[in-house]
Amino acid sequence: MCLVRFAFANIRRRPERFVLSVLGIALAILCVVVVRTIAASFAITGAESVTEVLGESQLWAVPAAGVHFDQDAQALVAGGAIPAITIPDGWRGVRTISGVTDVNGEPVSLRGSDEIMSGQALVSPELAQRLGVAAGAPIVVGGQNLIVETAGSGQSMSVSSDLAESVVGDTGWWTVFAPAGDEKRRDVAQVFGSEVGLPSTPDPSVQPDPAGDGLIYDTVGGSGPLTFEQKFSALFSGKVTSSTLGLISIVGLALGFVIAVSSFLAAVQERKREFGIMSSIGLADEVLYFFLVESAIVFVASYVVGVLGAGAAVALVIPGIATVTAWGQASAMVLAFLPAMAIVGALVPVHRLLQQKPVDLLEAR
Repeated sequence: MCLVRFAFANIRRRPERFVLSVLGIALAILCVVVVRTIAASFAITGAESVTEVLGESQLWAVPAAGVHFDQDAQALVAGGAIPAITIPDGWRGVRTISGVTDVNGEPVSLRGSDEIMSGQALVSPELAQRLGVAAGAPIVVGGQNLIVETAGSGQSMSVSSDLAESVVGDTGWWTVFAPAGDEKRRDVAQVFGSEVGLPSTPDPSVQPDPAGDGLIYDTVGGSGPLTFEQKFSALFSGKVTSSTLGLISIVGLALGFVIAVSSFLAAVQERKREFGIMSSIGLADEVLYFFLVESAIVFVASYVVGVLGAGAAVALVIPGIATVTAWGQASAMVLAFLPAMAIVGALVPVHRLLQQKPVDLLEAR
C-alpha cells in the first residue's frame, strides 16, 4: 500500500504526463479492441451462418462458383447453379435454392425449400423485426403475396422452391445426410463423392474449381480438434485480422507501448536524485517495485478507457456487425497481454536506472 500511495503521489505531481500516457495507450488499445471485436463478430456470424445451413447434415455440396457471405443480406449465399447430381439410394439430399432479393426495401437472403408450402414465407424473429413485419402479416416476394410465419434463427427467408427459383434462379447447394449408421464415418465424403463424381474436402478454405461441377465439404471428416463450423468461422476472423485494419491495430499497439516506455524513461530522468537516495540506503528493490506499481496503474487506467471507448465506437459506428459477446472476447484477449506489457514497460527504464551507481544518481541535476 505504501508503494501504491507513492505511485499516486507521483501521478498527482505530474498529472499531465499521466493523462497523456493513459490517452496514448488507451488509443492503441481502442484500435486493437475495435478490430478484434469486428473479427470476433465475423467469426460468430460465420459459425452461426454455416450451422444454420448445415443443420444435422454431414455433407455440403456447393456450386463451382462457391458460396459467400453477403454483408447486406447478413447470410451465406450461393454463387452459382446447384450442382447437377443424383442422390444415390440410401442417402438423403436437400436441395436448397439460395440468392438475394429485395423485400420491403431491404436486401434479404432468399432460400427455396420443398418443405415450405406455397403462399408461406418463413422468417426468423430477427429478420421479421428487420423487415418490420409480424407473424400472420402479408408480405410481397417476387410479385406474390405471402403470409409470414416466424420460426428459427438467422437472416434468411424461406419460401417454396418454385417461387425462390423464379426470383433468384437455380443458384444454391445440396445438404446431404449419410445412410443410417454411417453418419460418423471419416470417409463419408469420399464415398459420396465417388458416387456423384465430385471432389471433397474437410477444409472450408479450399475453393471449388471454377471449371468443375462443384465441391463437397465434409463436415464430419478431417483431422484436428476444430469442427467444420469453427474452421469456417476462423476464415471470417482471419480476413479481418490479416487486412489493413489488422495491420493498423498492431502498429497502434506498438506505438502505445512506445509511448508508455517513453513516459517512464522521462520520469526516471527527472527523479534520478530521489532514486539515488533510495538506492544508497538499500532500497534498490523498492525502486523496481515502485515502477511496477506505477506501470500497472497506468496500464489499468488505459485499459479501462480504451475498452470502454472501443465499446462506444463499435456501438455507434457499426452496431449491425459488432455484438456485446464479440466485444467481451476482444477485451479479454487484450487483457491477457496487459500484464506483460506493464512489466516490460516498467523494466526497460528501471534497468537503465539500476545500471548506474547510486553516487552517480545523487550527482544528477
